[in-house]
Amino acid sequence: MDTFDRHILRILQADGRVSNQQLADAVGLSTAACWRRVKALEEKQVIRKYTALIDPDAVQQSLCVMVMVSLLRHSMEHTRAFEVAMKECTEVLQCYAVTGNADFVLRVMVSDIKAYDRFLNDKVFPLEGISQVHSNFALREIKSETALEV
Repeated sequence: MDTFDRHILRILQADGRVSNQQLADAVGLSTAACWRRVKALEEKQVIRKYTALIDPDAVQQSLCVMVMVSLLRHSMEHTRAFEVAMKECTEVLQCYAVTGNADFVLRVMVSDIKAYDRFLNDKVFPLEGISQVHSNFALREIKSETALEV
């Protein structure tokens, strides 16, 4: 990855809807060369996808919960079952296997405490191998970025 690729990535992270012409002008390449570089970055999965960031309040999904989940044992069966289940949960925006006091950390977005209670009772507690679930409710967002430094 060279300086042109990094410049392309910085611009696309700021505005994924920028036209190829605008992108090419900004990085100092021809439109054809710029298009080829973007396609190569997509094929290599450097650019994984394009998306729109939505205001959670506008769609009534403003309760953000950081959930720490511990398993009873670190069996592959329980670990895989948990991972598969969380991938299917639309409420779970991020799921990380972690070290420390928990085995997994989830970022869950729901409409209210009742929706979070349903999430736990319907999708987390029924899973075999769950030992503990600790929930931390976000009071306010201080920083939320999606762009990586490239």
